[in-house]
Amino acid sequence: MPRSIWSGAISFGLVTVPIHVIGATEDHSIRFHRYHLADQGRIRTRKVCELEDREVRADEIGKGYELTSTQVVPITDDDLRELPLPTAKAIEIVAFVPLASVDPIRIGDGYYLQPDGQVAAKPYKLLRQALARSAKVAVARYAWSGRERLGLLRVRGEAIVLHAMRWPDEIRDPSSLTPPPVEVSDEEIDGALALMDTMTREDLEGDEFRDTYTEAVAELIEAKREHREPEAAPETEERPGQVLDLMAALQESVSKAKESRGEDDHAEVRELPGRTKKAPAKKTPAAKSPKTAKTAKGAAKEPAGRKPAAKKAAARGPRSA
Repeated sequence: MPRSIWSGAISFGLVTVPIHVIGATEDHSIRFHRYHLADQGRIRTRKVCELEDREVRADEIGKGYELTSTQVVPITDDDLRELPLPTAKAIEIVAFVPLASVDPIRIGDGYYLQPDGQVAAKPYKLLRQALARSAKVAVARYAWSGRERLGLLRVRGEAIVLHAMRWPDEIRDPSSLTPPPVEVSDEEIDGALALMDTMTREDLEGDEFRDTYTEAVAELIEAKREHREPEAAPETEERPGQVLDLMAALQESVSKAKESRGEDDHAEVRELPGRTKKAPAKKTPAAKSPKTAKTAKGAAKEPAGRKPAAKKAAARGPRSA
């Protein structure tokens, strides 16, 4: 069972829900240490006082705010705990909003909120069911690690999840990063949508969403431990450095996406806009032989219900977009 990283309460109007905060995610990345190449001695980072030029113990280290290069204002953990903030001991809900109104770039790490004992069970369930039925999320304020934060509360299964959120002034303006003005045709947009259709999934399960990098690093470590060569990397398909024909690239991408999913690209091909095959050119009629002329004369006497003109139109094939 993961340990609680914070204890407090959810403040929902006059309702208080005592909770423990549990990390909702795990990091399975492989960690490396630094070693001296000559003798494999461990390289460590030591805390050294610049004035005394000696390593100091953890109990000798404190926090401070540097006003100038020679003046520091010391701040203790007790000072931060005693700040006159209502959010110091509680996650205070301040609003409910539709999830679609929250820009995902503002959403950070997630934490499970666990009810603290039997007394918290009913108000916890009340808040969870109210959130689920309203299809809204709660926006809250709370104080952790020496700063006040903004958070988002939502339902996941039977639990309430708290996501850390960034303040509006912490989001950089992307306007300077946008590309220069260009024209994109409707046919190209429809082509991109066709590619999206072939890549659409109902969930995020499958080999495409496996951490192959960590697996490859684990295999590399195992191979070196056994003094053998690691598996050779698969050859990657060469891609052109610059897309010259965007529609051609989209068409090829659709075909490759279907092929990777085991679909028969020849059974039902959805032609991308602007790539409709040209109708065959009309052949210049040759001089009629006496037999041909006789056949044509007989065709003219067919009943009025027959529509030769419609046949002719159908033979032309679809018009190019």
